[in-house]
Amino acid sequence: MGRFVFKLPDVGEGVAEAEVVGWHVAVGATVAEDDPLVDVMTDKVTVEIPSPRAGRVLALTGAPGDKVRVGAELLVLEVDGDGAASEEKASSRGAAIPPTAAPAVPAPAPTAAVKAVQAPAPSPRETPHPQPAFSTHPPGAKPLASPAVRRRAHELGIPLQFIPGTGPGGRIGHADVDAYVASGGRATAAARAGLTARQGVEEVKIIGLRRRIAERMQESKRRIPHYSYVEELDVTALEEFRGHLNARHGTDRPRLTLLPFLIHALVRAVPRFPQVNALFDDEAGILRRHAAVHVGIATQTSQGLMVPVVRHAEGLGLWEVASEISRLAAATREGKATRDELSGSTITITSLGPIGGIVTTPVINYPEVAIVGVNRIVERPVVRDGEIVVRKMMNLSCSFDHRVVDGWDAAQFVQELKAHLEQPATLFIE
Repeated sequence: MGRFVFKLPDVGEGVAEAEVVGWHVAVGATVAEDDPLVDVMTDKVTVEIPSPRAGRVLALTGAPGDKVRVGAELLVLEVDGDGAASEEKASSRGAAIPPTAAPAVPAPAPTAAVKAVQAPAPSPRETPHPQPAFSTHPPGAKPLASPAVRRRAHELGIPLQFIPGTGPGGRIGHADVDAYVASGGRATAAARAGLTARQGVEEVKIIGLRRRIAERMQESKRRIPHYSYVEELDVTALEEFRGHLNARHGTDRPRLTLLPFLIHALVRAVPRFPQVNALFDDEAGILRRHAAVHVGIATQTSQGLMVPVVRHAEGLGLWEVASEISRLAAATREGKATRDELSGSTITITSLGPIGGIVTTPVINYPEVAIVGVNRIVERPVVRDGEIVVRKMMNLSCSFDHRVVDGWDAAQFVQELKAHLEQPATLFIE
């Protein structure tokens, strides 16, 4: 029997390290060649790494959330023979060491992703004084109190029959309510209503995709001086046009949402404002303006926010864009999107759909220099030609990198988008 050290292979061009997301095996398990060993994450892509050889697992390196450098030991297998791997596998998937190698290091204990922390018990001073759970007034008798006192007791959630009255004939006054609250009666009344104070703290370790998102957002906000510009659009005509196209072609073509029209508007506007469809290498001081329009579509998944890319949107028709958006969204949510499909964008669109609020301040997808945010469409009364009419209105909330995109240029760019979306026929006229 021999020992085989499997080192983390290069799982992507230019990747120096990967984060362990989860192990498929444990120490002592027997694996066959090509059995899944571990899921690792590079950028926002999760890669499943198979076993290069059959054997028994002796040691694992890294708990979920730990980062392992490419070429570093990932796990050790006990294998048949002297442990020598074929030249191809040794160079691409692992390296063999003789049986006389040092004993394997025990695998570190897995780090719990979520841990409950018991809160300390309240001190005696914090424990409310017990109160009687019976009425202080005769059965059927209505406690005497002024309307103001009754209203205050109701707001505090205290039934008047539990408050002893010290006024004439047992009349309850404000001082009696104060005394009852001070003695802990309010807490007792809440308890009688089935209300209890919650204790405990939950600690959540930020790993995997959530940690990568946090790192990217922090990097973007740290490196880019953001500013946002919000404009109101009348999309009544666009919505009528969209509805007409869906009704006419709904059975044989993809359903059109707002996004394909917005991407068409981006494609039309970019030649006039090339500085927004660009990547800024701030370390080299170079702004790379792209002729191609590769649009990132911020997509919410069960694991967190990801950005699949519609490539060469300038070469796609309206329904082709709709079909590509649908395909990419499905692949991303199912965890099947490739590294190429999740990288390479030159400008990003983010939308919260029908819950998109009134205004957002989206964070730029570094190293891009612009992001277009879509807010929800609502019907509102607006003034047109001196008359109040109901129109479908929507806000565009866009953020820009102020180092390379001036406020005037940003405003003109958004106005160009507005003109195309308010007059959708212009999207199809040369």
